[in-house]
Formats: sequence, C-alpha cells, structure tokens
Amino acid sequence: MRRVLPLVVVFFIVPGVASATELDELLDRGREAGYTAEQLTTCTTPDGIRDALIRIEQSGAEIRVTGDAETELAVGAGGWELHGQDGVVTQATVGGSSDSVVPVYDVEDLGEVGFMGREAMAYRLERDGVLRAELVFDSETGALVRVVTYDASGDTYCDRRFVSFDPVDPELPAKAAPLDTLAAVAGTGSVFPEEVTGFTRLDLYEEDDGFKFAYYSDGFFSFAAFETPRRIELDDAVRVEFDDHSYRRVFTAGQVIYVWESDGRGMALVGDLPPDLHESVLASLPEPTDPGLFRRIWRTLFG
Repeated sequence: MRRVLPLVVVFFIVPGVASATELDELLDRGREAGYTAEQLTTCTTPDGIRDALIRIEQSGAEIRVTGDAETELAVGAGGWELHGQDGVVTQATVGGSSDSVVPVYDVEDLGEVGFMGREAMAYRLERDGVLRAELVFDSETGALVRVVTYDASGDTYCDRRFVSFDPVDPELPAKAAPLDTLAAVAGTGSVFPEEVTGFTRLDLYEEDDGFKFAYYSDGFFSFAAFETPRRIELDDAVRVEFDDHSYRRVFTAGQVIYVWESDGRGMALVGDLPPDLHESVLASLPEPTDPGLFRRIWRTLFG
C-alpha cells in the first residue's frame, strides 16, 4: 500500500518553557478551556508567503482543527490525531512529560494587553539571547490567541492569530469509531538520535510495515522525523541543498516538510521550525544517499 505523508497542521502547545507561576496557570487553564475560533496563519518562508485560515474547536483536552483542504487534525494535551475525508488515519500519544525537556527558553512577562476587545497577557521567549517567540493568552480562558515566531536574525517567520473567538465550550461529539493507534517503542538501535541540536526525542513509534517516526521538542518548537520502507512522494516540492546533500521541501502555513532518501529508505521531517534551524537539525539525521541507477530504473518501470 502506498503511504502518503500526512501534511500535519502544527498547533502550539507549550510543554516545557521555564515560566513564571502566572504563565503556568494560563497554560493549565488553556488546556481545560472550551472555545471556538478562527485562526489566520501567515508565514514568510524562503519559498514565498504561506497563509491559511483554519477553524479551531476545543473542548477540554480535545481540539479539532479544520481547514480548506477538508483535512482535520485533532490535538490534545500529550497527543495528536489526524483525520481525513475517509475518517481517522492514525493517532499517537506523546509520552514525554514537561520534565522530559530541559527548559532552554528565558521567559519575559510583558504584562497585560488587549486582544480582540478582551483582556490578555503577553510573554516573550528567548533562547541563547535570541528572541524566538511572542505569545498572547486570553486572560479568562487561557487560550493561546496569538503566536509570533522569529528567525535568528529577528525577522518574523510566522504570525498565528485568532480573527474570531467564542469562549463557549462547543461540546465536541464523541468519536464514532475506534482509532488506529500507534504505541511508543524503545529507542535502542534507532536511526533517530536521542538529542538533535537542542531538541529532545520524546517518543519513538513503529508500525508493523516498517514505518517509523520520532517526535522531538525543545520545549516550544517541535518536529517529527519519519522513516519508511519506500520513497516518500511530495507534490510541488522545491529541491534544496545543505552541505552538498539534496532534499525536497514544501512549506505550508506554519509548517515545513523535507523528504529525502537514505540507504534505500524514505525519510522525512515535518515541523514548525524557523528556517535557520533546518540545516543543523537535518545534519543530525540520516544523510541523503543516491538510490543508484538500477533502483531508479526499477521505480520508473514499476513505481
């Protein structure tokens, strides 16, 4: 069966930043909140502007996100699910707790602000003296209503902000069918290292058909690295090179996807990383290799 890499919408959950008590309380309140919102995301990428308007419905630990592509992602505290037109594709639970990631961000409390006519609280996150994000939380519900992320030069990478907000619990319906669940496995002998340039591997997953992926976080940004038995196709990809290694890349609003091949395996990275972090993260993963002339001829004939 041909596997299509899901284009996952990354919705921010901040699991491990070093924070003050007020921010901790907002995060806890936000995880329990109920609301409906529309979120506009605009990102300035090396391949051009990427933007999207999505609808978010949260009821406690469950969040559902829908967009123009009729693909739905539901994420909650400690996990995610991907839904498509034909139903649930898969789900996984990230077992890493907030203690799994050593806090690397300094948090500055910017105080009270207004957002969409409501009281809000703003914070700034810095890593190694570099501004990486500004967060705005709705004071009443704890909902994260705006996130601006920055690259190492201080330029804005992505701006995610609510353009409508209804702080009423939508009471999401129960799931009608059991989910195809991935269970975390031990990481011994994995091609995915435990640490990647400041990112900690929180969990490792594997399916019976040889599909594997690892989930990483530095306490704010996150990404998943995939390994599959065969090449991963990616429509409309741009070919890029880092350190004489070739990758195929696609930016969407708030997310980047890289695919390549290594020793006959299909590899991919999906995450919310600003562009200046891409090269160092990719350099820590299995490097691209040429599949060889015979393999390329075989693919041309038989797929």
